Amino acid sequence: MRILWLILFNYDFFMVKSYENLALNKPARHEYPYPNQPWGAECAVDGMYTDLSANGGQCVVSNNYKKTAEWRVDLGEVLSIHHIFIQYRTDNMFWDELNGYTPRFLGYSVYISNSTNKEDGVLCFKDTNYTRATIPNPTNITCIAHGKFVIYYNNRTHYPYPAGYSDYAHNELCELEVYGCPIPGYYGENCSFSCPLKCQEGHCNIIDGTCLGCVDGYQGPYCNNECSIGTYGLECGNLCGNCSNGNRCNHVNGSCPDGCDVGFFGDKCNKACLPGWYGPNCTIKCGANCNSCNRFNGDCEFGCKPGWNGLTCQNECSENTYGLDCKQICGNCRNGEQCHHVNGGCPNGCDKGATGVKCAIACHHGSYGYNCEDKCSINCGIPERCDRVTGRCKGECKVGWKGQTCDTKCNGGKFGENCENDCGHCLHKEQCHYIDGTCSNGCNDGYQGIQCKNICSNNTYGLNCSLSCGNCFYVYGEQCHHVTGQCPRGCVSGFQGDFCVEENDLYLPSSEARCQLAAPLYSFISLFCVSVLIIVCLVIRVLRNHLPKCQHKQENEKTGNLSSSKISNIMYTGDICAYDEVGEVTKNPDYDEL
Repeated sequence: MRILWLILFNYDFFMVKSYENLALNKPARHEYPYPNQPWGAECAVDGMYTDLSANGGQCVVSNNYKKTAEWRVDLGEVLSIHHIFIQYRTDNMFWDELNGYTPRFLGYSVYISNSTNKEDGVLCFKDTNYTRATIPNPTNITCIAHGKFVIYYNNRTHYPYPAGYSDYAHNELCELEVYGCPIPGYYGENCSFSCPLKCQEGHCNIIDGTCLGCVDGYQGPYCNNECSIGTYGLECGNLCGNCSNGNRCNHVNGSCPDGCDVGFFGDKCNKACLPGWYGPNCTIKCGANCNSCNRFNGDCEFGCKPGWNGLTCQNECSENTYGLDCKQICGNCRNGEQCHHVNGGCPNGCDKGATGVKCAIACHHGSYGYNCEDKCSINCGIPERCDRVTGRCKGECKVGWKGQTCDTKCNGGKFGENCENDCGHCLHKEQCHYIDGTCSNGCNDGYQGIQCKNICSNNTYGLNCSLSCGNCFYVYGEQCHHVTGQCPRGCVSGFQGDFCVEENDLYLPSSEARCQLAAPLYSFISLFCVSVLIIVCLVIRVLRNHLPKCQHKQENEKTGNLSSSKISNIMYTGDICAYDEVGEVTKNPDYDEL
């Protein structure tokens, strides 16, 4: 078995002899150095491993009783690596399952990284199958990669361990060599070929020149193919944004040469429009009245601000609506005008019968009209109660007033309740008093009374009935015309003219005839007067005897009445001193011609 191992080792050695040991004399470090001994980390990269014991000074020996053991070498820059050679401590004894250092070597790992953190790099190898009898030493680990740090690691942190493992972790490297190309960007035997131009950081497979990664925008084994449509960037792993009209983005940086499609913006057109913007490259501002619009077409899909409607919220509320979504109903604006589309206020005030900022409050009792600025009339049948729109009084008007608002006095020759009464004949046809129908300046000719509705009587006529009728001829007890004084049936005998006050000589009797007629008449009158006087005296005497309490009054009346040209006829009515006037005899100087 030992002969076979030597054959394989020599084969590998000659196959890779063209690559250079990149780790030789490079800076090295290990986790737990053994104190006060020349077993530092640099011993593994000094190129010497003829003495594989601790006393030879060519091997690293870490401190005892540790659960982890880590060692690393810094290659100085990122280089292409082909394989790693490891020579572990044997103490110059034959390497087999009986060698006491095989348990310490079991379970080791090797990493290649661009940083000191092994987890950032590539795991080249981890022992999971070797036993004390099968683990090779020395060994070559092929690891086609690139990196700056090569890290050896072992641990005993997860008990129980596989059979044959040591209880603690150890780092006892006598040599660790890293073979590859010393100059970045080359591959092949003797590292004589340049890596393809589009290889990431110039690194390619050290054997066949395939790229270990492509620069942004390229793909394929040799990174000579641009990213396919719809992808860009590192390893073409990024999806293009929304370029205008579906155009291809830049395969390297993902930018859109003709700008973005509707609803997107940004260098790579991968950002949705911010609220308030829409369209190509998000350069169009949403309508000022949108809460937020659709980023593709600008429709205000999230609703409009109060007072607006329409797909883009470009229309003010109308048809007597206002507010959010135009769902609120306007009040009673003047003449049915549209209220303010946002707040519902009425720009020109309220219509009849309404008040308030939004004209939504009915007039209070006692007011009506536009903005409820008019007051119901006190002349209403129910004072200050009227229709809030028209002002029409509740019930009829007070006496002397008319109109639906009862604000007009009776006129046109009318007065009283509902102005249904006709005025009398006021002077110069003036309007009578609107309530009681009185004529303040008197009556027209021929009329009398406070309402001037009574025609002149008692044989009077004219202004204030102040004129006496003439000698009219009457048949049915009528008098002269109450206005003109004219006699309707002409004059009595002996008078003529329109007013029958002119004597007519043709009808007057001779003086002799008058004397013959006058003597008997005068005798009759004298006899009649004496008889009346005697009767009166007798009556007075009787009354004095029976009613002494009224003596003084009767004497006064007797003495007073005897001096008058008019003698009253008195009728006794009972035990109380009371008298009724039953008639009067008036001395008339005029006599009809018999």
